[in-house]
Parts: sequence; structure tokens; C-alpha cells
Amino acid sequence: MYWQYFEDLDKITPHETPLKLNKKLFVERLTASGTAIEPLTDNTKLIVGDKVIVRIELRVDRAMEFVHMKDMRASGFEPLNVISRYKYQGGLGYYESTKDASTNFFMDYLPKGTYVFEYPLRVTHAGDFANGITTIQCMYAPEFTSHSEGIRVKVNSEK
Repeated sequence: MYWQYFEDLDKITPHETPLKLNKKLFVERLTASGTAIEPLTDNTKLIVGDKVIVRIELRVDRAMEFVHMKDMRASGFEPLNVISRYKYQGGLGYYESTKDASTNFFMDYLPKGTYVFEYPLRVTHAGDFANGITTIQCMYAPEFTSHSEGIRVKVNSEK
């Protein structure tokens, strides 16, 4: 049986499976000691032009093959790394593909462990946005699937 229903993206809670996703947004600020990132909270003042870092932490308790992870993006953000390419970091090789509304990660082999994916965005529009969720699924064993919680982002037109 397959059950589908619609919900606001920022009201979705995490899904617990052998694949665990934790998505966080950070804003990059220039300080007296250099560049620093601070977590995005309800009190964070974002303005058009700010640089936001998306950090996705993936924990997997077993090795898997042919895994696809899709990270949705708010309509007020634009990615800075728009060229799709193969990457290798932390013992994991994957293909990163940037699309209009999401960034996709394709892994031929996903060993057991914890992995961190990061990529930068630029704030392009003011408003109140649902940033979406991150989903992950093993393509040949679709019962291994998970998603992160939804995030709401507010961007001011001025400081």
C-alpha cells in the first residue's frame, strides 16, 4: 500500500530509518577575525545578498549501493556552485548535480558511517520561504528511505 498526502514543507518532521538525515542552514558573516558561520535561527536577520551554507549530515548504519539524496531549496535562494561534477571527500565519492529547485547527490556505493555535505547559496529575494526537506533513498531497495525536517526561512528587504 502507498499512502500520499500533502503538508507544508516546514511542518515535516524527520523520518527515522537506518538512514538518518540532519539538515542545518548557516549564514556566513565577515567578522574582525575573518569569515565565520553562525547557525540560522528564528532570530537571525537574513537580507538579500547574504551567503547561506547548507550542511547535511548523513548517518548510515550499513553499506548501501546506488543511493540518491535530493535537497530542496527555497525559491529565494540561488546556488553558487552551478556546475554538476563528481566529488570525493571523506572516503565517499558522489556526483553532485544542481537543478532549478534542488541539489541532487548520487552515490554508487555508500559505506557505513557519517558523512557531511555542504554547499553555498546566495539570498536573492526577500520574503517568507519554506526551504524544503532533504530526502534520501536506496534506488534498488526503496524501503530504505528517509527525510529531514522542513525549515522556514525569513528574509528581510533591509537590515
